[in-house]
Amino acid sequence: MHVRHLTVGDFRSYVSADLPLAPGVSTLVGLNGQGKTNLAEAIGYVASLSSHRVATDAPLVRFGAQRAVVRAAVVRDGRESLVELEITPGRANRARLNRAPLTRPRDVLGTLRTVLFAPEDLALVKGEPGERRRFLDELLVQRQPRWAGVRSDYEKILKQRGALLRSAQPVLSRRGRGRGRTPEGVDPAEARADALRTLDIWDEHLATVGSRLLYARLRLLRDLVPHLVAAYQEVSANQAAVTAVYRSSLHEQAAAAVADGEVPEPERLHELILESLAQVREQEIERGVTLVGPHRDDVVLGLGEMPAKGYASHGESWSFALGLRLAAYQLLRHDLGDDPVLVLDDVFAELDSGRRERLAGLIADCEQVLVTAAVSEDVPEALAGARFDVTLGEVRPG
Repeated sequence: MHVRHLTVGDFRSYVSADLPLAPGVSTLVGLNGQGKTNLAEAIGYVASLSSHRVATDAPLVRFGAQRAVVRAAVVRDGRESLVELEITPGRANRARLNRAPLTRPRDVLGTLRTVLFAPEDLALVKGEPGERRRFLDELLVQRQPRWAGVRSDYEKILKQRGALLRSAQPVLSRRGRGRGRTPEGVDPAEARADALRTLDIWDEHLATVGSRLLYARLRLLRDLVPHLVAAYQEVSANQAAVTAVYRSSLHEQAAAAVADGEVPEPERLHELILESLAQVREQEIERGVTLVGPHRDDVVLGLGEMPAKGYASHGESWSFALGLRLAAYQLLRHDLGDDPVLVLDDVFAELDSGRRERLAGLIADCEQVLVTAAVSEDVPEALAGARFDVTLGEVRPG
């Protein structure tokens, strides 16, 4: 798989830009702030419909423009597909595949698969649990695009259940102090019973979709860890053993089983989520938030006998983050029988010479690699290939 051509209009700093690409290594060279990362971000957006730099689409549209357009010609198994995305803040984005409009933009997912490694990936090791959950969920979608719908469904259920907990606090809370009153003429006991029945319904929805997402994450992590161990050893020259353990928000006994590597069937996970929700119901009512589910989970990364977060050095954290991305690449390559596009955004400047050379050796056989760098000297000679100079939003062959 490779991108043959990328076109952007009113995307980030670009009024317009065309980038012809080919299999092998292509390097975008330019000082910071010139726009090279914006092109890497555009390719990643085509693959995932999200940015690795910002949480919303609004910053992707050039200041003063109403919308941005990204087009990518993607070649796989000798066949070319054209993906066109129109990004309009405050309105629904639009997508076309081979000129045909799509009802849902997410239907383009799977046309292009990328693995992108950027300085922001240090947060996978040093950051909050949400960073690691996002890593797993985005890899799930890359592996099987249908999980985008499951993630969306779960987020909607979580939002609705949270709204119910907050709005029903006056009648659900046993303390009731400072939380308002039951509406006049409504029996408090009856109001509480109605609210609890509604909460039971949302518990069921949460358990149904949450169990599917949790099952998929557990299987994904089980498949990913062997690739992670191998990738870290290669990048770090066998400096230490690494682990990745799923920490669930389920009740203690179930969470321990999952941490030991068990992958219960979805039906069993459904039961465990309901049991765990029952145990924390009063706490949820008092706090007005959902305390159990995949949105509260984490992946604990270990380095030797210690957790990586808080104990790994800067170089070890870089190696761990790089190991996670390379593991994702190898997993997708194994699953799909095809290489995703590998994007390395401003990473070589952060690596010492040993890690640079080892990384170059690991990716030499990838079908397509896109590298961004402030100076060409940061890129190992083993990755010589096409070069483009990026200056003030203009792209020229180097």
